[in-house]
Amino acid sequence: MAFSSIILVVIGLLKTIRKSDSIDLTTMADQTSYLPVFQLTRAETVESIHFGSLVVVDPHGKVIASYGNPEIVTYLRSTAKPFQALPFLEQGGQAAFDLLPSEIALLCASHSGTDEHVATLLAIQEKTGVLESELLCGVHPPYHEPTAQAMAQRAEKPTPNRHNCSGKHTAMLAFARWQGWSTADYLNLSHPVQQRIVATLSEMCGLPINDIALGTDGCSAPNFAIPLYNAAWAYARLCDPSDLLPPRAAACRSITSAMTSSPQMIAGPGRFDTCLMEATQGRIVAKGGAEGYQGLGLLPGALEPGSPALGIAFKISDGDLKGRARPAVAIEILRQLDALPADALEQLAGFGPRLPLYNWRKLVVGESKPCFTLRRSP
Repeated sequence: MAFSSIILVVIGLLKTIRKSDSIDLTTMADQTSYLPVFQLTRAETVESIHFGSLVVVDPHGKVIASYGNPEIVTYLRSTAKPFQALPFLEQGGQAAFDLLPSEIALLCASHSGTDEHVATLLAIQEKTGVLESELLCGVHPPYHEPTAQAMAQRAEKPTPNRHNCSGKHTAMLAFARWQGWSTADYLNLSHPVQQRIVATLSEMCGLPINDIALGTDGCSAPNFAIPLYNAAWAYARLCDPSDLLPPRAAACRSITSAMTSSPQMIAGPGRFDTCLMEATQGRIVAKGGAEGYQGLGLLPGALEPGSPALGIAFKISDGDLKGRARPAVAIEILRQLDALPADALEQLAGFGPRLPLYNWRKLVVGESKPCFTLRRSP
């Protein structure tokens, strides 16, 4: 489609949803890959729109619901972390190093760099023989502002262990050291660790290795671009691995159990993934990624007794750099699936799905809210 035509489509959408709470634009799916998922209104007029696509899949690969284009190919970013830890655990890493659930959770985390996170990481490194100096993730300040302020007051500079991806890198190094592989080049695509990871992801998401697009993540590790559908399928199988071989199924269960029992390790205080898993008490796993990506997994029985596991993947097309759309969209998907009881919705109300918009005088001048309805599959 020509750029001028896209502009006309967007203008038409703005006119269509000017005063509506939700919109049904499935008839326009052939014109644009992403559809409006979240909007900000000022008074009664829509002022800003975030576009996105999403899909809900069961462990057998059946699409349960969708909105937008579930075949959009985009990078998982940190949403891939449970699958990057999976080969290490499948090989027997948990038993070999006596890893605790909180430590397994940190291997799958985008943690906030708190002192608790670093203490847990140091315990893993002590058990596995990994040195902080070996981590090639880089350095950034802790996401947790009180921790960053406390470090500044004591003139302590951030080190790689404060990096949100340091758990993932520690797992990769531990795997390499344990198997007798080189550690200096553990991030190279040709390294056995990375080869095992991409092969495992391929098998979990039902996509041939050659169809997985590869790139370099912000932490310098390889990352993967696959269709949203395949990412959601991988999360469904992670949550219900009953059709997988026993070692992998056991590793999947270790990961989901660790994530849901130690949600504070996955992100940190006040962050969405942690708060969602705390509110849902073991029924849902959540792992967000950069640039507006989110993976969710519903454990068997999360909706009602006997209900199947579900995997959910969605992408906010503009990257959602301010983080205002992704949590609210996640909550709205779960709300429409009847996956969030009233008490969980109340606990998560600070993230949405509808939030008032305040001006500098703290007057309510509008609101932000999702603007989509899941399209259920027959």
